Amino acid sequence: MDAIFKNRTEAGRMLAERLRGQIGPGTVVLALPRGGVPVAFEIAQAFAAELDVLPVRKIGVPGHKELAMGAIASGNALHVERDTMDAMQVSQAQFDAVLAQERVELTRREALYRGDRPPVQIEGRTVVLVDDGIATGATMKAAVLALRGRKPARLIAALPVAPPHVEDEFSGLVDAFVCIAQPFPFFSVGQHYADFEETSDDDVRALLHRGWDRNRSGPH
Repeated sequence: MDAIFKNRTEAGRMLAERLRGQIGPGTVVLALPRGGVPVAFEIAQAFAAELDVLPVRKIGVPGHKELAMGAIASGNALHVERDTMDAMQVSQAQFDAVLAQERVELTRREALYRGDRPPVQIEGRTVVLVDDGIATGATMKAAVLALRGRKPARLIAALPVAPPHVEDEFSGLVDAFVCIAQPFPFFSVGQHYADFEETSDDDVRALLHRGWDRNRSGPH
């Protein structure tokens, strides 16, 4: 299957075009690290919107880490995929052990990316939640749960690529689901990018600081 996107930067610019008409003044663009940050950065640049990060960690099945049996997000949000746990015969004790590990990593990453900077205020504002793509939707669902408690006026999930069935799972969870491509068959997010090199922690911090610096200086 041919790649749809050259890289995350191109995907972000294309996604920004899809979002025109849905984003107004005061919008916040929240990225799921790490791969969602380059995509979100381009959207924030296009609309001179405020950029921030929402750390999320997938809870992977033991021995099959890429298969999500849940996810956690900043703010103690937890989403559990019970069907996956049952299908893979994962016990509650096994789940709790992986959860504890991921909580430690979530705390580490939040401190690494944000430092002492507080999360951006989103109450009463339109929020665009961005990742570089989703396969199961578990991490995005955890992020949505985390954000709902912070009372945004409108919550938009924005993705370059996702499986065809995933949009239905977000009905009622978000106010809008914006996705460029939902190809079938779908095996992984990376197969739809020509360049899917891992986004590093340094990349994340550099892009966030560029966004934060622009926010301080105002639109150009």
